Amino acid sequence: MLRIAVCVSGGGTNLQAIIDAIGSGKISNTEIVRVISNKKDAYALTRAAENGIGAVCVSRKDFPDKESFNDALIQAVDEAQPDLVVLAGFLVVLPEKMIQKYRRRIINIHPSLIPSFCGNGFYGLKVHEAALARGVKITGATVHFVDEGTDTGPIIKQKAVEVREGDTPEILQKRVMEQAEWQILPETIDEIANGELLIGMERKH
Repeated sequence: MLRIAVCVSGGGTNLQAIIDAIGSGKISNTEIVRVISNKKDAYALTRAAENGIGAVCVSRKDFPDKESFNDALIQAVDEAQPDLVVLAGFLVVLPEKMIQKYRRRIINIHPSLIPSFCGNGFYGLKVHEAALARGVKITGATVHFVDEGTDTGPIIKQKAVEVREGDTPEILQKRVMEQAEWQILPETIDEIANGELLIGMERKH
């Protein structure tokens, strides 16, 4: 059984997609052992509660400095003993210590076809605003391993989505979620859970 911890900052639509995919059997051999948010009012925490999943908030506001926040974040992950950490709209720069500890065991979903519209400052609606401003005809989403850079880790899976005449950032965001994000993130987790995609599974104590 693959133990996953899901880190979220907002509404948790990708978290819901994972919950639904586990429920329907699209993702097999997997359990969500903890949801971690950095925002107390994140709706993702409500989703976790409604589905009987243990959740914890680690807010930067509760700590005197970045280092103590980082330590608390790592502790929140460690306590859950996950095999895989899934970043599903988590707007926190992960501490390097955590990236090293969970090397190739952290995946992220990004709402563009990396290397387009990614890196510092590209998150949420900003990604779709940039894609529309550039006039691209195709966008999409990417699942990738997390390394020390921003959106620079090895790409696992990508799915293209058409940009249509008259799209607003909000309309495009919804289409990318429905046609790409909610498809490839559950697919990736299922492949990892069933040994089709190997991750750094060695536990470091």
